[in-house]
Amino acid sequence: MASRTKPEIRKDYIQDKYVIIAPQRGKRPHDFEQIVSKVTETKKCVFCPENVEQDLIIRKYDGQGGSWSLLTLKNKFPAVTTDNPGAYGVQELIIETPDHATELEHLSAQQIKKLLDVYAERTYEISKDKKIEYILIFKNNGGRAGASIAHAHSQIFATAFLPPHLIDKSQRTQRYKLETGTCVYCDVIERERKSPRFVWEDEHVIVFTPYASIHNYEIWIMPKRHLDNVMVLNNAEKLSFATALKNVLQKIEKLNFPYNYYFHQVINDSDQHLYMKITPRGSVWAGVEIGSGVIINPIAPEEAAEFYRNGTK
Repeated sequence: MASRTKPEIRKDYIQDKYVIIAPQRGKRPHDFEQIVSKVTETKKCVFCPENVEQDLIIRKYDGQGGSWSLLTLKNKFPAVTTDNPGAYGVQELIIETPDHATELEHLSAQQIKKLLDVYAERTYEISKDKKIEYILIFKNNGGRAGASIAHAHSQIFATAFLPPHLIDKSQRTQRYKLETGTCVYCDVIERERKSPRFVWEDEHVIVFTPYASIHNYEIWIMPKRHLDNVMVLNNAEKLSFATALKNVLQKIEKLNFPYNYYFHQVINDSDQHLYMKITPRGSVWAGVEIGSGVIINPIAPEEAAEFYRNGTK
């Protein structure tokens, strides 16, 4: 692939969000070593089977008695609760494996598919509450990505409050559809499958690095079928999604970066196009990013896509 040397300002597919792709920035001299943060281990992991607080358990999966393969828990220290009108919502945890030393990318695709099944089940249960407007499912892996416990887990954050940037996104996607007759993200799929940012696809999902990537090695997994939430993924789509996620996370493991992944579900927007953003945390935002809100990314998404396709840095 031809090297990219000149910085380029790029705009998000639909929103007024801008990033400067500046490959030469990665060659700057550094007096301070970039340290990949790890979560400090404690002697007693509260997510290991023998230590889980029983009154926090919502449901055990694929197990009898004290055994399980997946576990859903109430968050012991929630920021939102259903008994607080001032900050109404639900926070839950999904423990992805009983094995403390196993990361999500080390599980089989079938096991990761079961995790998606649990995401769908919890989305269904939480959305029964008519006050809930928004459900965010996310994972923090590594201290710099916000994880506080090393044991593999992901989280659900549901609120009666819809973040303003998602209102803006929904309005813009609807305007795009009125003007063009198509979904902006369905159009993105067709565009990116022919671009140098394409990584992988099968019958059900496509994987690519977005045109205006905010994070180093940012990558998206998107169902090809136009659907708005994880509940309507069928079994074949979930397995494809799980296979793609496993492969992507194995590549990120080679980078030795912390990462986040997440997807938004807006309850009253049934026409949204579901997709997962995976954001490795190899970059540090400084004065330009914090002051202007314009992100400088030294890793071109085309370069990132080449890494994901070939598995080498």
